[in-house]
Amino acid sequence: MRSLNGNFQAALAAIDAANAHDPTIVNVRGVDVPLALAHGQLAAEWVLHLRPDASDALLLAARAHHLRRWETPRSSYPEGRAGYLIWRRDQKSRHALQVESILADQGYDQTTIARTQDLIRRQHISTDSETQLVEDAACLVFLETQLATLAERLERDHLTTIIQKTAAKMSPAGRALVELLPLSAAERLLLSEALA
Repeated sequence: MRSLNGNFQAALAAIDAANAHDPTIVNVRGVDVPLALAHGQLAAEWVLHLRPDASDALLLAARAHHLRRWETPRSSYPEGRAGYLIWRRDQKSRHALQVESILADQGYDQTTIARTQDLIRRQHISTDSETQLVEDAACLVFLETQLATLAERLERDHLTTIIQKTAAKMSPAGRALVELLPLSAAERLLLSEALA
């Protein structure tokens, strides 16, 4: 079990308090939870699964990777893939900017803050193994919390493409954890067919 120092615990609590205001509620493992809160907590859980000795910066980045995400909805950007990519980039930048004040308030030094921000932005994913860990965790959380909802809304071919693109962003170690996700039989079938 990780021994948590005081400022780390306080930073996690502050991130969770911010994310607890997400108006979108999802049922995760039998409990109704605000979506951003679930995303942060689950992502940190997956990071620890992949790297039990994870640094504060790595765990803080996982916890804050969707910090107050609902405040800038996808619908505020143009339709289509180009609009989605711009929205996603802007969200990462916004999450990184917002986490700075939370971490500074908890006494973190600028080096740890900057490292946390870099991991949230995920700009060096091909050369930084910790950045890939944050991406793996985010993808696992996406599959666990949003696959069922997407399956209800999207045509099968579109959903298959999304699953395949998600898997392509993951490392082999991250993809290996997909089998541990607590999914329904229908969701598991969707995944197995899409990834066959």
